[in-house]
Amino acid sequence: MQTRRQFVRASVVAAALVAVLSGCSTTGNSPATPEANNSRKQSIDAAADGTLSRLFSTVSGSRELVGKAQGVLVFPSVIQAGVIVGGQHGDGVLRVGTRTSGYYSVSSASVGAQLGMQSKSMVYLFMTQEALDKFVNSNGWSAGADASVAIVKVGANGQIDTTTTSHPVEAFVMTNSGLMGDISLSGTKISRLDL
Repeated sequence: MQTRRQFVRASVVAAALVAVLSGCSTTGNSPATPEANNSRKQSIDAAADGTLSRLFSTVSGSRELVGKAQGVLVFPSVIQAGVIVGGQHGDGVLRVGTRTSGYYSVSSASVGAQLGMQSKSMVYLFMTQEALDKFVNSNGWSAGADASVAIVKVGANGQIDTTTTSHPVEAFVMTNSGLMGDISLSGTKISRLDL
């Protein structure tokens, strides 16, 4: 009986957390001040710089692959939580060349066998101009529906597996323990933030 109560309590906490995470993004109806928006942009930019530095230092060949991309979308901290029903949310920045092109939020929901919470970083690489243009011109973009996204994998030699780096949109997903290889990004929704 005690275990069941703990499970129900954990389910309620996780559901509340998912609801809070889902409402964290700033949209067009934002009452935020310009100062608050600038502060948020600076925070996202600094975290994105840190994420890219970490990627470059831990994944051999990643700097070269990122350098070939037409656009790089970095989500430094995507919080994922769930107990049966789960979700994830994070804010990020799109960079084209060396300039910031916009700020975005990522979110998704899921149902199934899941329990817990984790933080991860996601880096999307738009390898072709066509893929980047389709993303930028979309009104809400979904991985899998609007474009197939290939997860970049690292081979046994510690180098990027080049068989996974020939798609128009590629992605790195990292946790504190390293690069994730077996993950699906299908259904992940990315929307532009009005900052």
